[in-house]
Amino acid sequence: MTVKIALLGFGTVASGVPFLLKENTEKIVQAAQDEIVVAKVLVRNEEEESRLRAAGHDYHFVTDVNEILDDSEIAIVVELMGRIEPAKTFITRALQAGKHVVTANKDLLAVHGSELRQVASDNGVSLYYEAAVAGGIPILRTLVNSFASDKITRVLGVLNGTSNFMMTKMVDEGWTYEDALKTAQELGYAESDPTNDVEGIDAAYKAVILSQFAFGMTIDFENVAHKGISGITPEDVAVAQKLGYVIKLVGDIQETRSGLSAEVSPTFLPKNHPLASINGVMNAVFVESIGIGESMFYGPGAGQKPTATSVVADIIRIVRRLKDRTVGKAFNEFSRPVQLAAPEDVKSAYYFSIEADKTSENLLRLVELFNSEQVSFKQIVQPTSEEETTRFVVVTDVMSKAQLDQVSAKLTESAEFRILNTFKVLGA
Repeated sequence: MTVKIALLGFGTVASGVPFLLKENTEKIVQAAQDEIVVAKVLVRNEEEESRLRAAGHDYHFVTDVNEILDDSEIAIVVELMGRIEPAKTFITRALQAGKHVVTANKDLLAVHGSELRQVASDNGVSLYYEAAVAGGIPILRTLVNSFASDKITRVLGVLNGTSNFMMTKMVDEGWTYEDALKTAQELGYAESDPTNDVEGIDAAYKAVILSQFAFGMTIDFENVAHKGISGITPEDVAVAQKLGYVIKLVGDIQETRSGLSAEVSPTFLPKNHPLASINGVMNAVFVESIGIGESMFYGPGAGQKPTATSVVADIIRIVRRLKDRTVGKAFNEFSRPVQLAAPEDVKSAYYFSIEADKTSENLLRLVELFNSEQVSFKQIVQPTSEEETTRFVVVTDVMSKAQLDQVSAKLTESAEFRILNTFKVLGA
């Protein structure tokens, strides 16, 4: 038999799908037990169709999505347009039309995933999205299958290639944030508006999806605290290196006794931590569990062929389930009620960069302020300065989020101190 699929969009990733279907035909046919062909491709307009044909792409291009949705021979719709709309409308209509859907749209899934999964369930069809998290790394299916018997306690991830490229330049070559961003934009890693990448929003979307697969909880995007890299200074980078750390933008999802905590933030990683060596545009997911212990999954988080590989793997799985008549099962069947962690149970060490007048009394006052919240210091550094003000660098022992909020509030309210930066410290 032949299974017909349709592509919504024909950008970088989408054009990688037919490439893989052609270049790896023998293996794909054996895995799927059917031939897979691209029957139709949705493009924005006739001008785009003309441009694609001139570039040598010979497909059945359409500009009206109804030509795909009303085609009873098309079994699988592959959405690779990105953004929320019209992707949400097209996916919803495809599922309602009894078509299975594969997508890489992390933004859409993080915000409207529950709704779309319910539509798929109501219509007995599949919604798969392996490529939505970490591109070419097969992390979602690994969490579903390989960790099925294991209890995951924490997931850490370097989940955004753009910010990781920038941090690599800032750490290894001493670049400023502004220089790193300019180069990332010139190389095409960062958009003209880089907000989603550099402010941790993109990684937070992925943390929402990872929380479902690792912990069975569908948390809202608003429940993922996120802070980006735009405020990191060369001084922060230099101090981190001096103290034996590397700064990375890290997604951190962990289960505490009261519930789940999820956040994305710049983090001081010990230089010997596996995530500290993830450089450039690469991604990695580090999993802690009671069975396996510690494991890490590393690879390209974006790009045509890596992302298309995950997309085609989803297509193969659906085709095989069609063949076996087991289609319609949820991509992830692990589900528990959402229980968010109390701030008192979310614990970590923290780095503080604090500006103050250069007096011995201020050092004593700083110690007293932290001690008033039962927070002790692991390290404190006062760099030499010829200025009237000085910068205290503090690495605390493990403290709770509740204590962090109280200490930060007292520092903000004080006349003596000004917080320059606060970052999480792993393994302090």
